[in-house]
Amino acid sequence: MRVLRNVCQLWLVAIAIVASGCAASQALVPPGTLDADKFLFDRGQEELKERRWVRAREFFRQIVDNYPQSPYRPDAKLAVGDSYIGENTTESRLLAVNEFREFLTFFPTNPRADYAQYRLAYAYSEQMLAADRDQTATRDTIREIQVFLDRYPNSAIVPDARKLLREAQDRLSESGYRIGLTYYRIRHYSGAISRFREVLKLDPEYTGRDAVYYHLGESLLAIARLSPDKSKAAEALPYYERILQEFEQSQYMEDARKRIAELKVE
Repeated sequence: MRVLRNVCQLWLVAIAIVASGCAASQALVPPGTLDADKFLFDRGQEELKERRWVRAREFFRQIVDNYPQSPYRPDAKLAVGDSYIGENTTESRLLAVNEFREFLTFFPTNPRADYAQYRLAYAYSEQMLAADRDQTATRDTIREIQVFLDRYPNSAIVPDARKLLREAQDRLSESGYRIGLTYYRIRHYSGAISRFREVLKLDPEYTGRDAVYYHLGESLLAIARLSPDKSKAAEALPYYERILQEFEQSQYMEDARKRIAELKVE
């Protein structure tokens, strides 16, 4: 399935590149125009501000394809990627990824390489699916943001990158939590415990970890009450306590307090 998905993506990219190349031929420079590359760049910027993504891309593509020595070429290449993100379709997001990857290949030392890497990750994040669906794009987002943070730790974009990383990690952790919750609901408590612990190990800062704590405690407590071995009850107590310690507000707060009181009596 992964191979088929990649093949389909490559076809979409190839088709869209051909189409955009045909459209770019319409963005002509008036005869006698001085600094034609600057003219094209300025017009592209105007169209980009007006959110006319296809028209903007026509001007930027002219610079990329026809003015190899232009000082505007790197920024035009980035703007092509931005126009694809702005277009906000399945195909355009894939094309954005392609543009930013090419930028990093052709201009690895450019002062805006950090922006290209961040936007590459952002283009993947726009493809992330709900937590109960395939998380390939989420993992791609996390991978590319980690590359950004490793390569450009002093970039001005770091706060935005960390925010995006948290969003992607939360999505992935929620996916793992939901699998554990499914095990919990069908009373496969050992499977639930394994999954919940994995979520906490891989992402200890998960925003929704209060739910993980609570259901991990409940799973441990269920096993303790179904077997002669009561040690699991003692293991459950700290997870309820962590809800009170780490969260000012949680839908599990009152239930956690009740469990703590019960377990301390027992």
